[in-house]
Amino acid sequence: MKNNIMPAAMATLLMIALPAAAEGDYRAKAIAVIKKDFQPRGQASIDRLAEDGLQAVCNRTGNKPPEGVGRAMEADQLADVKYPADGKLMGDWKAGEKLAQSGRGFTWSDKPGLPVGGNCYNCHQISPKETSFGTIGPSLYQFLKLRGTQPDIQKYVYSKIYNAKAYNLCSDMPRFGHIGALGEKQIKDLVALLLDPESPANK
Repeated sequence: MKNNIMPAAMATLLMIALPAAAEGDYRAKAIAVIKKDFQPRGQASIDRLAEDGLQAVCNRTGNKPPEGVGRAMEADQLADVKYPADGKLMGDWKAGEKLAQSGRGFTWSDKPGLPVGGNCYNCHQISPKETSFGTIGPSLYQFLKLRGTQPDIQKYVYSKIYNAKAYNLCSDMPRFGHIGALGEKQIKDLVALLLDPESPANK
């Protein structure tokens, strides 16, 4: 469903099920303080403080939504993934490597519309030659050896990068394709980085 807005009935049932404290006055006060102190600059506008339906569910349940609700919303996110019209899910791993190692983009000083980095290294190990990498996400080194490169794996990797919430509703991974941070070609290049045998991720 577009923009992750839950059906009204589901949202209502969920909010009824949540502890009253989750919607306590402290939340409204905290958001008011943040909005008061937030200074919009460039493309970093006040709308970045708004949460959509999916984020609201995760925020108000401590990232542990009721199982039925979580599964329904994950299916909703997966249905929103837009796959390439040409059916090809892998691009150029060399371009993917550059993208994965770039953390640039979306800051107030960046011009809107400029290419955005994938920032993958910040959460994942990709190559054994990296001098530093984050550990929030799992290591992606030897991904091909672990998963193979069958069409269903290519589709999984593409959709996971496009919208990770389709597989884990409250994942820390950004919804790169969904929010328009990465385009079709960029996602294809990242798929190739993980699945091309010549990629440093698989050496």
